[in-house]
Amino acid sequence: MSTKKIVLICAGIVVLAIAVTAFIFMSEPTAQKEGATREMAMLVSVTRAEAGNFSPSLVATGTVEPVEDVIISARVGGEVVRRSHAFVPGRSVKKGELLLQIDPADYRNQLELRQSELLQAQTELDVEMGRQEVAQQDLELVGNQTLTPQERSLVLRQPQLNAVKARIKAAQAAVDQAKLDLARSTIRAPFDAHIITQNVTTGSQVAPGEDLGRLVGTEKYRVILSMPVSRLRWLRFPDSDNEKGSSVRIRNTAAWPPNTFRTGYLDSQVGALDNQTRMARVLVEVPDPLAQTTAKGKPELIIGTFVESLVEANEISNVVRLNRDYLRENNKVWVMEDGKLSIKEVEVLLTDNQYVYISKGLEGGEKVITTNLSTVAEGVAVRTEKDSASQSKPTQNDSIN
Repeated sequence: MSTKKIVLICAGIVVLAIAVTAFIFMSEPTAQKEGATREMAMLVSVTRAEAGNFSPSLVATGTVEPVEDVIISARVGGEVVRRSHAFVPGRSVKKGELLLQIDPADYRNQLELRQSELLQAQTELDVEMGRQEVAQQDLELVGNQTLTPQERSLVLRQPQLNAVKARIKAAQAAVDQAKLDLARSTIRAPFDAHIITQNVTTGSQVAPGEDLGRLVGTEKYRVILSMPVSRLRWLRFPDSDNEKGSSVRIRNTAAWPPNTFRTGYLDSQVGALDNQTRMARVLVEVPDPLAQTTAKGKPELIIGTFVESLVEANEISNVVRLNRDYLRENNKVWVMEDGKLSIKEVEVLLTDNQYVYISKGLEGGEKVITTNLSTVAEGVAVRTEKDSASQSKPTQNDSIN
C-alpha cells in the first residue's frame, strides 16, 4: 500500500472521531435550575464590641532583686570565738541578733589602758589647777602693772594648762576608740535579714575589711520590670512614702501552681533606658517576700528569678474593648453590617496581653467578625449560624431538574 493511501486513511479516522465527539456533547441533556437563584454567603462567627471604662493589665517581665543587700565585713581583726547557729545560708535573723564574736580580750585590755591614761591626764589637770592658783596669788603680791599680756600668760602658766587639757582630749578620744573597737568585735545583723553566704566560722582568723558573709533584707524585695516607654503614661507611681503605686501581680509560671501570684506595688522608674533593649525600667516593691508574716501561705520569692508581672494600669474611659486576636493587620476590624462584611480602620489607644482598647472607628455593640477568612473584600455577603437556622427550607422551585 502506498504512503498516500495510508495518510488518507489516517485523516479519515481523525475526522470521524471528531464528528462522533461533537455529536455526544451536543446531544447531552443539560440541567436547568428553575425559580430564583440564591447567592451563598460566607459563614462567619461574630462577637459584640464592648464599650465602657476599663483598667488594662499590662504584661511585663523582670528579675527579682533585694532592696537591702550588704556584705558583712570585719571592722577589727582577731579570732572568731563564737558563731551564731542562725548564721548559715538559708536562715533568717532579726535586727541586732548576734552573728559572730571576735575574741574581745585584747580590746578590753586596750580599753583599760586608755582609761588609765585618761585618769592620769585628769590628775595632771588637778595638779596644774593648783599651780594656777599659786601663780595667781604670787602675781597679786608683786603687782602686774609692768607685765605685757604675753608675760602675764607665762606667769600664770597658761601654756602648761593648755597642754594638760590637750592631753585629756587625746586620752578621751583614745578611750572612745577603744570602746568602739571592743563593740566592733561583736558582729550583729544590721536589719531583719536572710543569710545568703557565710564565709567564716568558729576558729577563723579575720582581718579588718574581710568578707564574712552576705545578708539581704527580708522586709521587702523588688522586681525590676522592662516595658516600652509609651506605656509609662498609663502607670501610677507614689508621690510620697505613705502612698502606693499601681498594683502588680507577680507570677512564676515555671515554678508556681496555676493561678498563684504575689502582689507588689509600683515604686519608681529608673531614669535611664536599658542600653541593649532600649526599654524603660520600673521598680516594683514586694512586701514580705519570704512569706514570713503578712503573706503566709504564699510562695517565696527567690533572688535572681525571672518572673512575669501584670501591672494594673490607670482606668481608660469611653473606649471599646476587643480581643486582640480580632484586630487585623494595619489596625483594621471586620464588622458584619446588614449581612455584608465591612472593613473598618480603627485607632488603638492601648494594647495589653488580652485586649485592644479602641478610641475611634468602632462603636460598642457592633458585630465584629471573629472568623479568619482567606479572602476578604468590602461588601462581601456573610452570614452566621443563627442566620442560616432562621432561613426557610428549600422549596420545589429550588430543585434541579
